[in-house]
Amino acid sequence: MTGLEPLPERAPGGDPDPGHYHLRLYVAGQTSKSLKALANLKRFCEEHLAGRYEIEVIDLLENPRLAAGDQVLAIPTLVRKLPAPLKRIIGDLSNTEKVLVGLDIRPRAAPV
Repeated sequence: MTGLEPLPERAPGGDPDPGHYHLRLYVAGQTSKSLKALANLKRFCEEHLAGRYEIEVIDLLENPRLAAGDQVLAIPTLVRKLPAPLKRIIGDLSNTEKVLVGLDIRPRAAPV
């Protein structure tokens, strides 16, 4: 259960766009909690980060050693790799307010 959304476009100079989010979701198999976290993450990204994100899913049943690199102690865990600084959220990501605060994302302003 690994996957990537399209890679970000590069800003001049070869660096990723600073408004682009690289998110890594750590799961353990296709449990109901893992699937819920992935569905919530995709919904959240489309609502708040449309066109500005990539999601990488790491299944720790297939690659358990990858947990050490991001210091994952519980699953599911979402890690925001970019933009810096690195941030982590543990759980199924069903609380949108918690995800917004945890990833330091401002809610979209309502159209005027």
